[in-house]
Parts: sequence; structure tokens; C-alpha cells
Amino acid sequence: MEPRSRSISQVFGRRRFLQLGGAAIPLAGQACSPRTAGPEPRRPNIVVIMSDDMGYSDLGCYGGEIATPNLDRLSSRGLRFTRYYSNNMCVPTRASLLSGCYTTKALGPQNSISGEIVTAAEALGAAGYSTYMSGKWHLSNDGRRESLPCQRGFDRFFGTTLGACSFWAPASLMLDNEPAEHLYLDPDFYYTDAISSHALNFMREGLTGESPFFLYVAYTAAHWPLHAFEEDIARYSGRYSAGWDDLRLRRHARMKELGTVDPAWELSPRNPEVPAWQDEPEKAWQERRMEVYAAQITRMDQGVGQLLDMLDESGESENTLVVFQVDNGGCHVEYAADRTGPYLPATTRDGRPVIPGNIPEVMPGPEDTYQSYGYGWANASNTPFRLYKQHDHEGGITVPLIARWPAVISDSGGLTDQLAHVIDLMPTFLDAAGIEHPSEFAGRRVHPMDGRSLLPVFRDGHREPHSELYWQWSRGRAVRQGNWKLVGVRERPWELYDLEADGTELRDRAGEMPQRVAAMAELWDQWRAGPTHIR
Repeated sequence: MEPRSRSISQVFGRRRFLQLGGAAIPLAGQACSPRTAGPEPRRPNIVVIMSDDMGYSDLGCYGGEIATPNLDRLSSRGLRFTRYYSNNMCVPTRASLLSGCYTTKALGPQNSISGEIVTAAEALGAAGYSTYMSGKWHLSNDGRRESLPCQRGFDRFFGTTLGACSFWAPASLMLDNEPAEHLYLDPDFYYTDAISSHALNFMREGLTGESPFFLYVAYTAAHWPLHAFEEDIARYSGRYSAGWDDLRLRRHARMKELGTVDPAWELSPRNPEVPAWQDEPEKAWQERRMEVYAAQITRMDQGVGQLLDMLDESGESENTLVVFQVDNGGCHVEYAADRTGPYLPATTRDGRPVIPGNIPEVMPGPEDTYQSYGYGWANASNTPFRLYKQHDHEGGITVPLIARWPAVISDSGGLTDQLAHVIDLMPTFLDAAGIEHPSEFAGRRVHPMDGRSLLPVFRDGHREPHSELYWQWSRGRAVRQGNWKLVGVRERPWELYDLEADGTELRDRAGEMPQRVAAMAELWDQWRAGPTHIR
């Protein structure tokens, strides 16, 4: 945020403020749709923040060395989940977050948001909430206007519709329902900061009104490409000189100390295709890749801090549910020089050619590069687990979840090992707001939610777990039943793990227990063949 001549607390009323001193960033454009004020001002505000392609161990409060003081602050007054599942890629996680459903129901043609679900924004908006989104949408892949955020319940939207983009010149940038790529022509534009700035504007608008608000902030950090300011990268200079092997050991030790992993679980081995650090021929380039990745996360954390500051100074923190999660585990993809796509600009804003690909002669970070951080560092991000994004092994789907709601969550700074899934978030939001999930919405029948509210965990530390949890996307397929998890990579044979004893999936029990494999595989087959359309 820009400097202000007075603190926010000086210009807020007892509950809502009327104006801000100093130069606030103006809200451009018109609201997507009118909204009448709700009658219950003490229903909680809801803020859900999502980051992109980060491993379970990256955050400081989960054991990482990356500077995330604001997310650490959020956890110090909140609850950290240590057994929380996303889906294994961006689209399915975002669809489940906004629907409370597995992707079999949540997604329609071309993996766009289905018309047969009601979104969290639609349900909350119909109950009087103001609804806002800033950041990555990635749920209108059919190209239809009806799939855009403002057509699926959001009053205001700033962000991108594509799944990846340059941080300096993001393709598919929109404000409300209109293209807004002219905004990145500002030489100071950086997408993470723009997401934060518009989220702050939307929060400011929500705090001004008399109705509660729902704000969804979807950062693209730390998805490729590796783009960051030089001053942010510089703070990590030399931090990764010991390499990925040392980093994994140090993170694992810290995680056991914090309690974010079971100390009995063994550290998974390094990916066999990744050399030991001592044998890595391009150490300087490899270090730089991780330095830029860390810089992206710290920049995002600064924006999170601004949002938390605004809530604190408004007096609304006590009655605001803030949730932070990652969409999937760290991404191993090695970015090829011949890769193309609408997200990849041919030139920089000042006309220089962009050089795509993980080329060791080209240091990542500036606008004229387009790289990723690859297998070695993704393996470290996902400490202590195996595999990555696109897989349904624990490295692809176990992610941080932090929930803060001081009026309800009393275990400040606590940890919970209660099992939860991204399908549980929308039921939690509706439960917090006292809203029933509809069987019909806007004249159409909609699927019931698959998830269940986490409020019992917030209040009492416990709830009955799901009898089973399911996954299927990209390279992965899995079902979890109790402590047992059946998981496979594409069409390869099923693997079976006892996650209570072997949370890092190192001892495949499938050969010992063929009857359990068959029974769980049948469950998965029945789920996958279940209803996907309302009849």
C-alpha cells in the first residue's frame, strides 16, 4: 500500500470506515453486479488466500527458511493443519475450493467451472455478502463469458483467467468483465503486487459497507516463470549454496521440531534423476533458481501482511475468518526452450526478446527470461514427501492450511492432525455464515457438496473424518480410507501405504494385501463412475 498521512485506525469508525487519508489506489471500472446490504452485520467476513505451486515445507511456520513473517503471524493466532489435502493441480483445486465438490461434479466442458454447482461467491452473495476476487481464476477454459468470475457470483474481479503468465506482463489480465492488459504497461507493474493492491481495494470497499464480505485472493506466486525484483532476489544471495540435499535435511529437522511432520516418518530419497549437490555441474544457476523462487514467496507474504494490517486496524480481525492454503505441491516441471503458449510473451514491454527455457547460461528473474525451478528444488519444497504436482502421492497433494478466526478458534498457534480436504472449505464458509447449501440456484438444480464443515475442528479440535477421500487428475489417482491410501501413477499398478506409520510412502504394501487393494480399487472405480451430471 502507498504511504498514508493517517493510520487506518484513525479513519475507521467503530466498525466501518468512511474514507482513507493519503493516496489510496483507486477502484477502476464498474462493479459487476449490484448487491443489497445484508441484515446481519456480525456474520463473519471471510478471506481465503491461495498461493500457487508451493511445497509443504516452504513456509517458515511449517519448517522452511523462506522469509514469510506475515503468514507466520497468521499462524501464531491461528490453527495449522498438518494433514490437509488439495488436489494435484491448479484447476481441480480451485474448482473444489469454490464448490465444495470433487472435480467430477465441479468441472464442466473443457475443465471450466460447472453450471451444475453453486459457487461460494454465489451462495454467499445471495445471502447478502459482498464478494470480491483478486488473482488467478483459471476456471473459464471454455472461453465463455458465463464462466468468468463476475458471472459466477463475484461483485468485483481483478486478475488473470489463464493458468500461468509473466509476472511483468500477465496475459489475460481483466478488471471486472473487461480486458485490462493496459495496466501492466506501467513500468512499476508486478503481478503479485497488483493482486495485493486490488485485494486491498476490495477489502477497503467491503469494510466500508454494512454487509460482511467474502474476499478470494489467488496469487500466482510461486508458479513459473521465475520472475522477481533484483532487490528481493538479493536477500537470498548465498542462502542455497549448500544445495538441495542439505536443504532437505535442515527442513526435515526443523519440521520435526515444530511438529508439522511425524518424527517417525523417514525422509523420502532424492529423485534418482537429480544428482547429489556435490555432483551438480551448474551450481550458480541452480542456486539462482531457488533464490528467485524464494523471492517470489516473500513478495507475496508482504501483500498478505498488508491485508492482515488492514483487518487489524479496522477492528474486524476478531470476526474475520482468514484461510490460507496452497493449490498443490511444488512443481517439478523443467521448462523447455521450445515450449509455447498464450501465456508466454514474445518480447518484454520495452521490446526485448524473451528467452524461454531452463538455460544455465541465462540467469532467471528478469522480464526477458521464462524459467522454472525444476526437480531438485521441488523435491526440497515437498520435504519430506515423494513426488510433485500432477501426482496424487503426498508430495503432490499435502499442503499447508492455516485458519485464523479469533472469535472462534481459541488454540492460537496450535497444530491439528485432523484430516481435511479442499472440498471442506466451502462447507466451512457457509457454516460460518449460517447459510444452508441450496438444492437449486438461479433456477437450476445444483449438486450437493461432497465436503463437510471444519467448524467443529475450529471450536472443539475434532470432527468425524471422511470415511474415504478421492483423487483423480493428470498423472494421479488415489483413494484414502482411514490410514490406508491406494495411489497410482497413470495406468501403472496401484500402490498401497499405511500413512499412519509411513506418511512418506516408502513401503508399498500392495503385494502383501491384495484383498485390501482390490476392495479400495473398487471403491475408487465406483466413485469415478458416479454421477457427474444432474438428471
